[in-house]
Amino acid sequence: MNNIKDYENLGSKRVLLRLDLNVPLKNGNIIDETRIIKIIPILEFLIKRNSKILIISHVGRPKGKFNKDLSLKPICDYLEKKIKTKVNFISEDIFKIKRNDLFKEPEEKVVFFENIRFYEEEEKNESNFSKHLASFADLFVNDAFSCSHRTHASVCKITEFLPSFAGLQFETEVNALKKVTIEIKKPITCIIGGSKISTKIDIIKNLIPKFNNIIFVGGMANNILSFKGNRIGKSISEKNCESIIKEIFEISKNTLCEITYPEDVLIGKSADDDAHIKDLKDIADDDLILDVGPKTLKRIKNIIEKSKTVLWNGPAGYFENPNFAKGSIEIAKTIIKKNKDNSIYSVVGGGDTVAVVNQLNSIKDFNFVSTAGGAFLEYLEGKELPGIKALN
Repeated sequence: MNNIKDYENLGSKRVLLRLDLNVPLKNGNIIDETRIIKIIPILEFLIKRNSKILIISHVGRPKGKFNKDLSLKPICDYLEKKIKTKVNFISEDIFKIKRNDLFKEPEEKVVFFENIRFYEEEEKNESNFSKHLASFADLFVNDAFSCSHRTHASVCKITEFLPSFAGLQFETEVNALKKVTIEIKKPITCIIGGSKISTKIDIIKNLIPKFNNIIFVGGMANNILSFKGNRIGKSISEKNCESIIKEIFEISKNTLCEITYPEDVLIGKSADDDAHIKDLKDIADDDLILDVGPKTLKRIKNIIEKSKTVLWNGPAGYFENPNFAKGSIEIAKTIIKKNKDNSIYSVVGGGDTVAVVNQLNSIKDFNFVSTAGGAFLEYLEGKELPGIKALN
């Protein structure tokens, strides 16, 4: 896979740059700028080398139709301020645009196309659409790893029509994931949460043979508690997953991977309640499990202390209520402490987990924080991502 940083002469080259700017918007305002911050380096890199940049991206799922609520214009305006460079936003029908319509002014450096998913051809990975996009540029750069599990035109088919390269963020993401799946420093620990164990079973099965510890937290842990014969009250859990959990324990036993799950919990009668510590035997029918308890947290922190690599995907509890945020915050702080003395390599992924890290203003205190979502998870499953295959 070629990387754009190794391309020697980018001066005046037109670079079609696929970015992930799918940030949360509310009334036209950006709620979380994490994904924008992550793509600043590739823009600064190309601007410094006097390239002409054509940005393509998306927000939301407009399903091939124009939707003013999913316009990239607010994101374009925000990005313009961030990079302190004039950005020309193009809202016209992309099929009516020709190469000569772009960069008419010599000083123009960046153009930004409207939401690429306004065109149904994008998600169909349509060849003529890709060829038309390619006609605007000399090179293609994919710096949207988070979109690279999609077989879409601006990720896959486009590479058939232009010399194609991975971007700076793309390479960083792949290298970080390699360090928790291939180039591993052991002991290695995975902390995994979420509400449904079935959605992550392939990830878990792929990771167990490689990992020393898998720690289940959040709603996912409730399924294991129930499987082990514990009452979980009215806590969130998944139906009919007993065979999946049985398989997890069988695989872990055969590969000497230790499975950890809560031995005590924090409960409330509702998500807005105060926190009360309970041992598993004391959980009542109207209790909601909303965080790990102090004994469990101590055990998790001890495992992290002994680890050299950690992958964290899923908060420990209902962190939106500060009364149930302690587990997630203490996990984060334990990893950060080890990171600061370079005794651990840490990768964090998943929207809720990133939100926890953002609350602490600590993204820089982890080796890598992934915003990739589906691509992150599919890579961990061991799948070949279409976007990586296309660049190869």
